[in-house]
Amino acid sequence: MVSAKQRNTPKTIHKGLTTISCAAAAALLLAAAPQFPPHPVTTPDITAADLSTRDKAIADDVFQGRGPGTPAGEAAAQWIADEMKRIGLRPGNHGSWFQPVPAVNIALDPAQSSLTFNTPKGALSPKFPDEQVFWTPQFKSPDVSVTNSPLVFVGYGVVAPEYNWNDYAGVDVKGKTVVILINDPGNEDATPDPKSFQGKAMTHYGRWTYKYEEAARQGAAAAIIVHETKPAAYGWEVVRNSNSGNKSWLDTPNGNMDMVPIQGWITLETARDLFHRAGLDYEQLKAAANKPGFRAMPMTGETLTAHAHSTISKMMTRNVVGVVRGRTRPNDYFLYTAHWDHLGVKPDVAGPDKIYNGAVDNGMGVSSILEIAEKFAKTKPAPQRSVAFIAWTMEEQGLLGSQYFAKHPIWPLNHIVGGINLDANLPEGRAHDMVVVGSGASQLEHALAFELANQSRHISPDPEPEKGHFYRSDHISLAKVGVPMLDPEGGYDLLNGGTAAGQAARDAYRTEHYHQPSDEWQANWDLSGPVSDLQVLYAVGNRLANSNDWPNWYEGNEFRAIRDKSMQGRGD
Repeated sequence: MVSAKQRNTPKTIHKGLTTISCAAAAALLLAAAPQFPPHPVTTPDITAADLSTRDKAIADDVFQGRGPGTPAGEAAAQWIADEMKRIGLRPGNHGSWFQPVPAVNIALDPAQSSLTFNTPKGALSPKFPDEQVFWTPQFKSPDVSVTNSPLVFVGYGVVAPEYNWNDYAGVDVKGKTVVILINDPGNEDATPDPKSFQGKAMTHYGRWTYKYEEAARQGAAAAIIVHETKPAAYGWEVVRNSNSGNKSWLDTPNGNMDMVPIQGWITLETARDLFHRAGLDYEQLKAAANKPGFRAMPMTGETLTAHAHSTISKMMTRNVVGVVRGRTRPNDYFLYTAHWDHLGVKPDVAGPDKIYNGAVDNGMGVSSILEIAEKFAKTKPAPQRSVAFIAWTMEEQGLLGSQYFAKHPIWPLNHIVGGINLDANLPEGRAHDMVVVGSGASQLEHALAFELANQSRHISPDPEPEKGHFYRSDHISLAKVGVPMLDPEGGYDLLNGGTAAGQAARDAYRTEHYHQPSDEWQANWDLSGPVSDLQVLYAVGNRLANSNDWPNWYEGNEFRAIRDKSMQGRGD
């Protein structure tokens, strides 16, 4: 990779500039860094060379880790739009390449902020960000505090009537601090009860986003999640890197005053110490929280005092939207999506490299949808239905770009046939299979299975369902409003090395590169697997774009009723 130093581009060009407009930000970057990554010379075919060249460009240091709302990040969005134009797409949002997404940036100042647990054995002030991270989502004021808020252990913090489970039953946590376990009850059991939630497969109740949302509904003043690497599926460094810098939220009229004022995570070691100081055994209480009938327990004598001082700035970021117009039914759309953003620059991270380039996460996804887009754009005649390509913003901040689209769709949701979301697919060799996260969810899998069979391949379920990948990427925003979506993860049973090699590749990326500066483009990547995958995924979209089919979620799926209701109002 050509370094920022070689390009004469300051690595901190984005600092202090989050309040300017997207267009002004991109123009400012272009003025400061005229040596923009060139647009590649590519072919209409899906090839490893084209995929690699695009990924190298989008993961270049000049984009400064693609932080949403920063000049460099918004310049990356512009680069994607320019690439869409170059390969023959048309602007997708009523003549514009962009869907503006109004957001708020909340930058915690650790030097002027504090978090302390008051315990019978003295004050416990875990070190930020090595032992705890916290923030506020509220932005009516730069200062948000809780004082002497009593601690309550609420197990997994789940209210799930369909599973006859309520961790908040019989306890009033208004104004209190809830301490919460990650994941679903029973998820870590050696032999999970298949009737308890979804056994080993995580449900949306296991996601940290849900836990903060439920704590808000219960009136909590603060919500602290205990991090454990195995059930979370990532180490503390991921929590630290994702939550110790600026955090963004969609701009709301109420300033997020309906959210929990103080949100955060603590390490497992900190949690054990905190429980011990209250005369409680963490492991025993965790085991109890996994059994039906668990009741929340006050952590007697312990309170939280926290103060968050933040710099608040409004910003405008954007989703990038390009379209190949359908020749006979242009108002019906099949989607290919991927998020363009990553974590930006973190000056305080250890080591000389401060840029989070995100070459796999998600330069690979963006490069992939551009590969498919060029094939659609150059194939004549055009498909009967339109095919849209969307690069989301702010996925790393909680799927915010796709959430905004779901709330403010460019096209009626009942005119979206379905879609495929690509996120952080690994550069690896070819495989006997293709993993579909959340497999068994929708009829889109019929088309996928047919096209995979043409490569003598098959669908495999997620080999790590306990990690909840289905709820961790942008496709879920569309699913929640009923649109059938596929979340393919590439191969697992590799031609060279089988499932052991597939698992090793996943483990290596997660432990060595995920949300770390080392996620950078490599010239020696084996992209034969992704190329095979993209050829299949192109065929799936092409089949549906040239059919009268309206795939739905399977009967019994949690999103089926939403889709059915949406389609009742469809007018052709």
